[in-house]
Amino acid sequence: MNASAEFTAPAPDQPLLRAILRGALRLLFRGLVRPPMPIAGQRLVLRMLTATPVMTRGVTRTAGELAGRPCEWHRPEQGEDGVLLYLHGGAYLIGGPSTHRSICASLAKRGRLAVCALDYRLAPEHPFPAARDDALAAYRALLDNGHRPERIFIGGDSAGGNLTLVTTLRLLQEGLPPPAGLVCLSPLTDATGEHLHQPPAGDPLLHRSWMDQAIALYCPPDLDRRDPGLSPLYGELAGLPPLLIQVAEDEVLLNDSLRLAERARAAGVRVTLERYPGLWHVFQAHAGMLRSADLALARIAAFIDQQRRRADA
Repeated sequence: MNASAEFTAPAPDQPLLRAILRGALRLLFRGLVRPPMPIAGQRLVLRMLTATPVMTRGVTRTAGELAGRPCEWHRPEQGEDGVLLYLHGGAYLIGGPSTHRSICASLAKRGRLAVCALDYRLAPEHPFPAARDDALAAYRALLDNGHRPERIFIGGDSAGGNLTLVTTLRLLQEGLPPPAGLVCLSPLTDATGEHLHQPPAGDPLLHRSWMDQAIALYCPPDLDRRDPGLSPLYGELAGLPPLLIQVAEDEVLLNDSLRLAERARAAGVRVTLERYPGLWHVFQAHAGMLRSADLALARIAAFIDQQRRRADA
């Protein structure tokens, strides 16, 4: 994958399943996870929607702690070659390791990785920069525990993709060795919300009022929303490690990914941008159901393997 690699997935199949999932998400997530639903209620809705046990054969899951924060470890039984610090999405308000097990377990198995899903602090109880501080501390702990940076990856979806980027920008500022690669699934990159996409088919997951609520609760009122700690699109991107961006086309955050790819390439970053038509925000969560999700996760594993081989060359 070179510095300007791009991939557009073929049109997805499984039309009936996609229609069912799209309708369920629109009704149960987009229809409920938004004001005036209280944050506690939003968290409950997501837990209920992800309550079905996720079983991935060949992967073990254990509870742990990293840098003083709870986490879940997913480890492949066939052995591991590196670690992925996974930062979950949820607009910095909701979500946790238990809500993102399908993605983490699949990446552990496909990528031969120990995947650490970090339970970072959430707003409104803990606004910016609490989540970033937790992720930075976790990365330092991985280094202190003997993990070599050329075998560490950081990744996340949505707000977790944002956290992946702002954490890496911060560790570069602090002179820490960067990870071997970054994986961003539909990341939020511009907290101003001024360039949102309006997909013709609609976004079945994200409601604008929820996004506005999340930014208002996470961002201190005196902080410019173009601050790179909130909006990595406006940061100094030179020096970032190889970056894989996956984004669906039926989502309001499409432009956040497209603009990030453009700016990162201009800064000399090795970028791979992947677009998935006919799908929605963080469709990868449907691993094991949607073949398009399985394809995307397989491509993440291939990206990670390529960075490992590049480090060993």
